[in-house]
Amino acid sequence: MPQSPVPVFEATDAIAKDAPVIVILKADGQGLGPRAAELDATAGGIVLRACSTAADAGTCIDLVPPQGVAAHRIIVLSLGKAEAISALSLAKAGGSLAADLEDKGEAAATLVLDPIAGAGLSEAEILARVALGMRLRRYRFDLRNKRPIAADDKAWKIQLVGADKTALEAALVRANAVGEGVEYARTLVNLPPNHLHPDSFAEHLEPLRAAGIEVEVLDADQLKDLGMNAILAVGSGSVRAPKIAVLRYRGEGSGEPPLAFVGKGVCFDSGGLCIKGGAQMFDMKADMGGAAAVVGLLLSLARQKSPVHVVGVLGIAENLPSGTALKPREIIATGSGQTVEVFDTDAEGRLILADCLYYTATRFEPSAIVDLATLTYSVMRGLGSIFAGLFSTDDAIAAQMITAGEVVGERFWRLPLDPAYDEGLKSPLADLRHHAKDMEDGDAPYAAAFLRHFTEDRPWVHLDIAGKELFPEDRPLGREGATAFGVQMLEEWVTTNRLGA
Repeated sequence: MPQSPVPVFEATDAIAKDAPVIVILKADGQGLGPRAAELDATAGGIVLRACSTAADAGTCIDLVPPQGVAAHRIIVLSLGKAEAISALSLAKAGGSLAADLEDKGEAAATLVLDPIAGAGLSEAEILARVALGMRLRRYRFDLRNKRPIAADDKAWKIQLVGADKTALEAALVRANAVGEGVEYARTLVNLPPNHLHPDSFAEHLEPLRAAGIEVEVLDADQLKDLGMNAILAVGSGSVRAPKIAVLRYRGEGSGEPPLAFVGKGVCFDSGGLCIKGGAQMFDMKADMGGAAAVVGLLLSLARQKSPVHVVGVLGIAENLPSGTALKPREIIATGSGQTVEVFDTDAEGRLILADCLYYTATRFEPSAIVDLATLTYSVMRGLGSIFAGLFSTDDAIAAQMITAGEVVGERFWRLPLDPAYDEGLKSPLADLRHHAKDMEDGDAPYAAAFLRHFTEDRPWVHLDIAGKELFPEDRPLGREGATAFGVQMLEEWVTTNRLGA
């Protein structure tokens, strides 16, 4: 994968004598703990003086130590007020620290934590969350063959001091697993469309086998045999035929039935014959963000050997115009047997999901189905850049996911899934219209209502993550480019609520 080297995090008992950079993690308004105080005494009191004024979480105060201190740099990283410390605030602080270290060209550091009174997380969890933030910010995607060697190319070695070693190592397993899953998903989204397409997608799934994930790919002939004419219709304008990839991870001790995750994997969406404008098309390589998130989730669960049974189903296609492309007013028989009258060919994602949801529900009979898709412009207009949309037939799961999203900073707002929306999906010629007449403002709940017809009444959550797949600029937890939105929320949800499923 074309990305920067992964940082190596090591749990240690003490600050190494030759540590080049020492980072003191400190809550605002609290004094120095024993480790920081000992360092401060050696450094002539510069740490205490630097902490004399309040600092927001994520603020890095760079200090040049006096002679006699082996480290050439001491950094005080503010974690903010103790009572406000959270998994998200810690990760963001770690991201800010990573950016600071990069700016200084550093490749090694020792993070030092003393007990924080009033913090709701253990020392191991605090250090691991900071480490995760560092890893997420450190990720960089680059396909340039000619560029100067930069600090970004250095492999980082980060030592962590201040927690029970066994507990910290366990927490780091999870942090690194989540980090790897996010990175993998980001790279899939960042790949240009001549690198990632229906013919090459399977190659990018092969490395998952080493993590214990089964990979199966259904080609166009198999999809035809299964009656999956909806996904085949979407891809009919491309010379690269659609595929469905099935991923399966069975953690030790997990049971039946599995949890199922379905991802929209449109590798490029031109809109088909209802073609998009040029500017609308520039980021459409990222229209497979839902499928990428499913891949990242399964990888993160497998790497930490989570005792859970999960399947991932990815609907992979290109939506392109040609003489063979899907046309408005075609009527398609889906894999479920229901017929669908097509209008706007740029509403292709729900057609793909229709076949994938029905296939998932009937083949695996899962305990719950969750789909992720960059599906509708209307959810972006309705919720802006803060929230993604969540629709669900299960109140408990919906509440759990919203809570999980708040923990990791992937926020969701529950939207209505009401039978009244079915009125807008009636067709005199087919079982369903594939969207209502109003595509501009109210499409998201109609899309969810449409998809519900293919879930076989399984507990189901539809996550409309349109607009969340890309960072428009560098942020504490990632650079401009792919976000892997959904990976962290779903990992948090599974780990907190569904282990043993």
